[in-house]
Amino acid sequence: MSSPPAQAVLFDLDGTLLDSLGDLADAMNTVLSKEGLPTHDLDAFRYHIGDGIRALVERSLPAHLHDDASLDRFLELYRASYAERWHLSQPFPGVPELLDALSSRGIAISVVSNKPDPFTQQCVRQLFPHWQWNGILGQTDAIPAKPDPTGAVRMAETIGLPVDACWFVGDSDVDMQTGVRAGMHPVGVTWGFRPAEELRAAGAKHLIEEPKDLLTLLDTAAS
Repeated sequence: MSSPPAQAVLFDLDGTLLDSLGDLADAMNTVLSKEGLPTHDLDAFRYHIGDGIRALVERSLPAHLHDDASLDRFLELYRASYAERWHLSQPFPGVPELLDALSSRGIAISVVSNKPDPFTQQCVRQLFPHWQWNGILGQTDAIPAKPDPTGAVRMAETIGLPVDACWFVGDSDVDMQTGVRAGMHPVGVTWGFRPAEELRAAGAKHLIEEPKDLLTLLDTAAS
C-alpha cells in the first residue's frame, strides 16, 4: 500500500511511546481497594484506558456507581492516586532509538494523548527529556478527546504543516479513527494495549511490530 511522505509524526502516548499500563492499573486498583470495591487484573485495563480518564474510571467501577456524582468523586480519587505512581512507566524498547532517528532526519515529533494534559506534559518531560518535541497535547476541557480530530488538526497547525504531511501513530482504535478523521496517515502499533484486528478495523493503513519498522515505512514512502 502506498503511503504519503511524512514531515511529522504525531504519537499517542500510553501504549505507543510509553508502557504505563502497570501504573495506570495500580492507581485505579488502589482506589477501588480502599473503597472496598472489586479490583481488576492487569489485562482488563487494556480496554479501560484509551478514551480519557473519566472513561477509565467509569469502566473500572461497578454499574451502580456510574452516576455523575460518584464518577466525579472517584475521578478525583484516581487523579490523586495516579499522581503518586510513576514507578513502572517507561518507554517501550526501541522507542528512544526511533525518536533519535526521526529527529536526525528532521521529522517533527509530537504527542496527542487522551491522558489529562498535566499528566501528559509531566510524562513526556520526565520520561522523554532528551528530545525536542514540536508539541505536547493531552486532554483538556477546551479540546474534545480523541477520536475527535480537533487536537490532531491543531497540532498540525502548531507544527506548521498540512494534515496530509502528518502520520498519526497509536495503539488503539481511537488513535486510528483520529488519524482517519484528521486526514492524516494512521499507523497502528502492535506492541501496545490493543490487538491488531482492532487497529485494522479502525482504519490503520499499516501495522508495525517494532518501533524501527516505522523507519522502513518512512523510507518506502520517501522513495
